[in-house]
Amino acid sequence: MKLPTIYNVQLVAMIATLGGALFGFDISSMSAIVVTKQYIDFFDNPSGVIQGAIGSALAAGSVVGSAMAGPISDKIGRRDSILFACIFWLIGTSVQVACQNYGQLIAGRVLNGFTVGITSSQVPVYLAEIAKADKRGSLVIIQQLAIEFGILIMYFIGYGCASIEGPASFRTAWGTQFIPCFFLIIGLPFLPRSPRWLAKVGRDKEAIETLANIQANGDIEDPLVVAEWEEIVTVMRAENEAGHGWGKFFKNGMWKRTLAGMSVQAWQQLAGANVIVYYLTYIAQMAGLTGDVAMVTSGIQYAVFIIFTGVMWIFIDKTGRRTLLVYGALGMGFCHFVVGGVMGAHSTYHPEGVGNPPNANIVISVTPGPAANTVITFSYLLIVVYALTLAPVCWIYAAEVWSLGTRATGMSLAALSNWVFNFALGMFTPPAFINITWKLFIIFGVLCIAAAAWFWVLCPETCGKTLEEVELMFAPGAIQPWKTRKGESRLTAEIEAVAARRLKGEPVTVQPATEVEKV
Repeated sequence: MKLPTIYNVQLVAMIATLGGALFGFDISSMSAIVVTKQYIDFFDNPSGVIQGAIGSALAAGSVVGSAMAGPISDKIGRRDSILFACIFWLIGTSVQVACQNYGQLIAGRVLNGFTVGITSSQVPVYLAEIAKADKRGSLVIIQQLAIEFGILIMYFIGYGCASIEGPASFRTAWGTQFIPCFFLIIGLPFLPRSPRWLAKVGRDKEAIETLANIQANGDIEDPLVVAEWEEIVTVMRAENEAGHGWGKFFKNGMWKRTLAGMSVQAWQQLAGANVIVYYLTYIAQMAGLTGDVAMVTSGIQYAVFIIFTGVMWIFIDKTGRRTLLVYGALGMGFCHFVVGGVMGAHSTYHPEGVGNPPNANIVISVTPGPAANTVITFSYLLIVVYALTLAPVCWIYAAEVWSLGTRATGMSLAALSNWVFNFALGMFTPPAFINITWKLFIIFGVLCIAAAAWFWVLCPETCGKTLEEVELMFAPGAIQPWKTRKGESRLTAEIEAVAARRLKGEPVTVQPATEVEKV
C-alpha cells in the first residue's frame, strides 16, 4: 500500500528538521549533566583532555557522517539518507544509556555523531531543494530552530533528572534521546523526495509531479512550474557538459563555491559561540552562580537562543545573507572582547577548581557584583547576536551555493568543515579553560573580526535568488561579491515569459529532460 504524501512545505520542514532536534538533544545531553555530582563521581571527575574527548566525540562521529553523507544522499536520495542515519542514532543512544565508563560514553556519542553528520548536511539540502526561492531562508531556518528546541528541551530534562540519585540520573536523561528519533522515523516515509534529486537520477515524470504538487497544488502547466523546470533542465545540461569526479568542485569557478560553502561553516565554529552554548554552566560558575541558579541561568540562555532565531524566521528572506554574516561576526567579536577583558581584570585563580565538589575544568572565579554581572550579560548578548546571524545564516548559505550536481556532496564537505573545527574546538576548549582561562575569549574575538573581513570579500549575496541563479554568481567573470544585492531574481521574468507564450497559443507544458544525460 502506498502511503499518502505530505506536500505542505512547512509541515514537511517540521518533520524533516527533527533531524536537527537530534543534533540539539545530543549537544545538550552533556550541558546540564557535566556539572552534576552524579556525573562527576561516576566518571571520576573527568577534566582537560578526557572531558574534551567526551565533549568532542559527537563532532568526531559527525566528521565521518558528513564525509559519507554526499555519496549516500546521491545514491538513495535526500529523504532516505536521513532515514538511514537514524539507525546509528538508536544504537548510539543505547550505548550511552548502558555505558559503564567514559570510553563507552565516548563510543555512544561517536555513533550519535555519525547520525548528526548526515542529518546536519542533508536536511538543509533537502529543504533548499523543495523551497521556493523567496521562501528558502525561512524554510531552512526551521532546521536551526529545531536544533535550538532540542537543546532547550534536553537541557531541562537533564536539569530535572539531576534530582535523581546515582547513575540513573544521567541514564534517564540520555534515554529520552530515543523520542525525537522515533517520531522522525515515523514521519519520513510520508515526505516527498526532492524533485531536483529525482531529476538528477532520471525520474523526470515523478520529479515534475512532485515539483507541481509542492509549488502549484499539482498543476504541471502552472507558469512557475514550467519556468522552474526549464531552469533545472538547462542547469543539468550545463553540469553534464562540465564533467564528473572531484574535479567538478574546482573547475569553471566551482572552487569559489567550494571555498564559500566550506569556509562559512568553518567560521561558524571559529566564531566561538558554541563555547558559550556547550559550557555556559562553566561560565556561570566562574561568575559565582551555583546550584539551581546556575542551571536555570544557563537554561534561560537556550530559551533566548530560540526567541531570537524565531525573530529571524520572519525576517531572514528580507535581509541579505552578507549583511547578517558581516555584522554578526563583528557583534560577536565585541562580546568576546568584553567577556575576556572583564574576566582578565576581575578574576581570581583557583588551581584546585571551583565549585562543590570542585570542578577541575573551572580554575578562575570572577569578582562578584558588576564584573560577574557583565560576564553573564555579554555571554547572553553574544548568544543573541549569534541567534540572529551566524547560527541560521551559515547553514542556509552553505545549502544555497552548490550546483545541482554537487549539492549533496558539496553540503557534505561544508558540514565536514563545520564538524572538523567543532571537534578541534571541543578538544581545545576544556584544556583552554584550565591553561589560558580568559584569554580564550580574546582569541575568539580576533577570529570574529577575521570572519567579518572574509565574508565581505568572498561571499556574494544569495538571498531571493533561485538555486540555479546562485550558480551564475560564482561563474568566471561574475560581479564582485561586495557589489551583489539581495533579490533581483530573473525567475519572475521567466514566469511572465511563460505566461506570454501561453497567451500566444504556444505550448507551455513541462517536458521530461530526456535529452539530458543523467549523472
